[in-house]
Amino acid sequence: MMSIDECKTVWCNADIVCFDVDSTLIKDEGLDELAEFCGVGEQVKQWTRKAMGGSTRFRVALENRLEIIKPSHDQVSKFRESQPIRFSDGLEELVKTLQNKGKEIYLVSGGFRSLIEPAAKLLGIPYENIFANRLQFYYNGDYAGFDTTQPTSDTGGKKLVAEKLKEKNKTVVFIGDGVTDLESWPPADCFIGYGGNIVRESVKEKAPWFITDFKDLITILQQSS
Repeated sequence: MMSIDECKTVWCNADIVCFDVDSTLIKDEGLDELAEFCGVGEQVKQWTRKAMGGSTRFRVALENRLEIIKPSHDQVSKFRESQPIRFSDGLEELVKTLQNKGKEIYLVSGGFRSLIEPAAKLLGIPYENIFANRLQFYYNGDYAGFDTTQPTSDTGGKKLVAEKLKEKNKTVVFIGDGVTDLESWPPADCFIGYGGNIVRESVKEKAPWFITDFKDLITILQQSS
């Protein structure tokens, strides 16, 4: 088991920092918010809790949530236009600090690119640094499923992303709130559990370093300068 001090050292020396998106980069669960927008919020939240707590295979929860919502292309577009992006407290300062230090930032999510790209744009993160799922639509715009070839569409997907990033022979750190994020370590060099929006006990227990405030990460980075 990695100690907190060891994790802090890895954090300061990281070349690549990967953020989960829902309940980590942003305060909300994007799919839950889309479900609320489409009028099926509570049904979908039940599946989200199962997925994030690790009691259900991620793809099963994802399929069931989307089958309840069945979002059309038009609904997704209107949702994006109407919903303000709520970054987690301190997130924007943290990202700017990392960028100023020349760190590569990736967004790795079981959510959907169409909902994540606006946040990436605001933060100055290249779209090619997003690993996320893709919604599919029929020619008339109706919901047609999602791309099951994307690694983050199933349990263990973030581990596969970490393996891919480790091929660059760089130090990789993952930050997230859920058990699917925890699966990235190893091969990621360190995992930092985040509980600023919601504390998941299974993550808090197993993460070598668990924080509830991004200022903790900023302070360590500034002290290492």
